[in-house]
Amino acid sequence: MDRQGRQRDPASTDGYGCPMASADDPATKTARDDVALFALSVWTYRMGEAVSLMIHIGDRLGLYEALANAGPVSSERLAEMTQLDERLLREWLYGQAAANLLDYHDDGTFELNAVQAAVLAHEETSPAFALGAFRGGTEPEVVDKVIESFRTGRGITYEEQGSRAAAGLARMTGQSSRLNLTSRALPALGDVEKKLDAGGLVLDVGCGAGVALLEVAKQFPQAQCIGYDPSPSALEIGRAKAAELGLGNVTFIEAFAADVPSEPKADLIMTLDVLHDMPRPDEAAAIIRSALADNGSWLIKEIRSTGDFSSDRRNPMLPLFYGFSLFSCLQSAISEPDGMGLGTLGLHPERLGELVADAGFSTFNIHDLDEPGNVYYEARI
Repeated sequence: MDRQGRQRDPASTDGYGCPMASADDPATKTARDDVALFALSVWTYRMGEAVSLMIHIGDRLGLYEALANAGPVSSERLAEMTQLDERLLREWLYGQAAANLLDYHDDGTFELNAVQAAVLAHEETSPAFALGAFRGGTEPEVVDKVIESFRTGRGITYEEQGSRAAAGLARMTGQSSRLNLTSRALPALGDVEKKLDAGGLVLDVGCGAGVALLEVAKQFPQAQCIGYDPSPSALEIGRAKAAELGLGNVTFIEAFAADVPSEPKADLIMTLDVLHDMPRPDEAAAIIRSALADNGSWLIKEIRSTGDFSSDRRNPMLPLFYGFSLFSCLQSAISEPDGMGLGTLGLHPERLGELVADAGFSTFNIHDLDEPGNVYYEARI
């Protein structure tokens, strides 16, 4: 059909869906070029899916770690280093080089350079580490649940999002917690560090696998650290990590935000990348207000957004954020019948400020630490 809804004769269009005309007609050539360019753009997303899986395979097999600081290596040499099949490694290496994730040299060797290693290999030390986001795709049964949510309007919880969700999220956010939370975010909160050094109480509401809380517990061994989350899978990861690190000042409790007790009062409450996931963040804010000491601080980390789609489109990662939202954040936010459904980009500074004020907080400060995807905020009573 044409734009007016009239049936179009298939014989009147060419293979690109463009009106038939002389091959030399400029309008026809422009239309064909536009279709070809758009097709290339669409196929680029499919290519991204394939490259994402190759990255996940490299992560699972430890290939980036093996290549880091190894210099130029051949597929045969990498096979010796990893005890993996050379032919499959060769195909993976060529694929990585084609995607510009590895350097290819004229002698047939491949190299992970320092810049690439910062993103693909150095999980503990690099703020740019990105492998945690590559989980090998979404399980088909989870995709089916997401599709069903379009029919019912009812989303799925993080626990229902599959076995990879909690572990993947922990790795994806881990470098931010390790490198920014205790070194930059907490120092920006005035006297909070002194309180924690003196044995203060920290609550992490929606703690997930406890990556952030464990960093606080390590940095402030005298502090009492309690994490609340409704996902048993996530808490299992946190408890195992706490035991591995020998941290006796950390407790994980399976609970929703509504179940957080108002006593004893906390010196620091954290909600990191989680308010927008909650069905009722307004109710969570009220609970946090009742649990916070009069001179305590509420540290909030949220996705960087403006609330204006035209402005947010300047962010080249915006399609990824909306993808996260459809499959994860928004799903959680509408997993209860009365969910507010904020989604990944739903708490921009203005709306978050209103939510905090409505909960009874009088002070709301923005702490922009130049993280590409997030902004920190502080609320006080």
